[in-house]
Amino acid sequence: MGKPVALVPLAGSLAVSRMGNCVSTAWLRYEQELRGFIASRINDHSQIEDILQDVFIKALAEGNRFCQLDNSRAWLFRVTRNQLIDYQRTHKDHAPIDDQLEENQEESAPVSNLSTCLPFALKNLSLDDQEIIQRCDLDGLPQADYAKQKGLSLTGAKSRIQRARKRLKKQLEISCHIIFDPQGNVCCFGSEKKC
Repeated sequence: MGKPVALVPLAGSLAVSRMGNCVSTAWLRYEQELRGFIASRINDHSQIEDILQDVFIKALAEGNRFCQLDNSRAWLFRVTRNQLIDYQRTHKDHAPIDDQLEENQEESAPVSNLSTCLPFALKNLSLDDQEIIQRCDLDGLPQADYAKQKGLSLTGAKSRIQRARKRLKKQLEISCHIIFDPQGNVCCFGSEKKC
């Protein structure tokens, strides 16, 4: 008679043993390929088995819908990819925390030290630039609300704030002697030139 079918243990005593079942047939055909796919992404044998079991349970849960699929292999791989994503999301490696970190670090970010210079630089801008930066960037008013209040289109308001930010950046460079690092972040300003 045909080959004996291995029992696949699921959730305690539940087992699949009939070769005629389309899920079992697909499983027997693609299990090793799925196992290799998972193993190429994670190294934990028990997790590989857990993911395989979860995929098989999902296939069983589909019942007749699984049997009506045009491409059961593609379905199994899609579900396996989703299971891998879930696994990787919950098992991210976290960097260890250094116990030697100082509780109070004296050095603050250079951008936080700009608070003394920002009001001076803002005053050297036009009233329109001052207003849009103050309301949208400093007060947190959404640009869409600003656009409505001023009778502008959202695109117009976005363009206006971008131009005002460029003028503020130039003013900060002139007034506060700001230096930017290669990534465009504030490195230092005024007499702080430690870059």
